[in-house]
Amino acid sequence: SDLKSCTSLLVYLICMFAQGSSLMEILSPGYWQEQDLELGTPAPLEEALSSTVWSNPDLLASQDSQPWTSDETVVAGGTVVLKCQVKDHEDSSLQWSNPAQQTLYFGEKRALRDNRIQLVSSTPHELSISISNVALADEGEYTCSIFTMPVRTAKSLVTVLGIPQKPIITGYKSSLREKETATLNCQSSGSKPAAQLAWRKGDQELHGDQTRIQEDPNGKTFTVSSSVSFQVTRDDDGANVVCSVNHESLKGADRSTSQRIEVLYTPTAMIRPEPAHPREGQKLLLHCEGRGNPVPQQYVWVKEGSEPPLKMTQESALIFPFLNKSDSGTYGCTATSNMGSYTAYFTLNVNDPSPVPSSSSTYHAIIGGIVAFIVFLLLILLIFLGHYLIRHKGTYLTHEAKGSDDAPDADTAIINAEGGQSGGDDKKEYFI
Repeated sequence: SDLKSCTSLLVYLICMFAQGSSLMEILSPGYWQEQDLELGTPAPLEEALSSTVWSNPDLLASQDSQPWTSDETVVAGGTVVLKCQVKDHEDSSLQWSNPAQQTLYFGEKRALRDNRIQLVSSTPHELSISISNVALADEGEYTCSIFTMPVRTAKSLVTVLGIPQKPIITGYKSSLREKETATLNCQSSGSKPAAQLAWRKGDQELHGDQTRIQEDPNGKTFTVSSSVSFQVTRDDDGANVVCSVNHESLKGADRSTSQRIEVLYTPTAMIRPEPAHPREGQKLLLHCEGRGNPVPQQYVWVKEGSEPPLKMTQESALIFPFLNKSDSGTYGCTATSNMGSYTAYFTLNVNDPSPVPSSSSTYHAIIGGIVAFIVFLLLILLIFLGHYLIRHKGTYLTHEAKGSDDAPDADTAIINAEGGQSGGDDKKEYFI
């Protein structure tokens, strides 16, 4: 095997000379580092052979000694596993090195004292290690080597994602008046690659400026920012404007910040009567329900055709202790705040004092009808029952009359003849 290795090395040197490489270049360390190969590419010796007419089965078979690995992506703070495999190890061990070409593990032997780096698996055909709590500085190309002749390597590019920080919203200072323009700014730093920002107001998407990207002082992460402007309405009072960060390191998790905005607008009002159908002699309250930001502080009641205001107060209700027909008319309530005024109107028609059918009286009427129906049924039942009893009693008397004359239990009536009790011979008996 040593003879074969020497022969392979000699052939390779001859090929390099044939391609114009000098002996000093071939023997220099930098030359061999440049010959490190990615996964799936032929070994330098095979490249030389493929460029010539030479063909050696032993040299072609050495391709089985080419290790392979894969690129990995990990979120900062996470754990990455680097796996290197080889088909034919040729009695040699695999080795992992970091981007600074420091040996991490040679077989199952630890070479670098870093507790974050642990051995996962070590066999003649595989060497796997893990790096926990990955930092941005750990990003780069890691090298898996096997010390055959020649030395073969495979590269694994580790990409570390920087997690964006929670965004910060600025620009909102105080309440806005209706129809004014609100301008908000959003910023998030620490993302790698650069994150994207999105705006929404409640369930409505807002179209902000294109996300601006600036590199952080560490030269690895980025700060992104965006602005949005929109005209506010009274419906926006109390709304939340949200800035969200979109980044692959978040894996769909929400990372956002909201800003509640306050909008000042002129008041509105409406009049609500209590009860809804007022009648003469009843007590009536007219409620003036004012809305606005700020809430109306003053209410003025007027009646059309009446000069002085009926009431000027902070209370919103107008009270009628005892309604009269003369109270009928159109009433107005003006709600006032420091943003303006609004007047609502209500026409009052006082009805007659006769009671209006209510749900309770209807309920009583239904119950009375049911009771009357039940009494009627009972009366019919009693009539039929009496008729039945009378018929059966007549049948009983008829059967008694048709019985035998010498029946021992027949009723006998003894009626004295004229002359009273003069003798037994004068006594007559009548059988009924």
